[in-house]
Amino acid sequence: MALMTLSLGQWGAMATLLWLIAVVLVIAGIYVILARRDILWGIVLIVLGFLVGPGGISIFNV
Repeated sequence: MALMTLSLGQWGAMATLLWLIAVVLVIAGIYVILARRDILWGIVLIVLGFLVGPGGISIFNV
């Protein structure tokens, strides 16, 4: 099994993509809490946003 090697530019693009996904999840979680009054799903989306972000966890490091 070959290891995947990424250039510095690809790491930056991946971090940016993860950051954008995390922002969308957190904003969706805040929307669900405020507009739809569904606190559980809002908290789940916000926690997922924190986990997905570039500083969060990674399935590749497990």
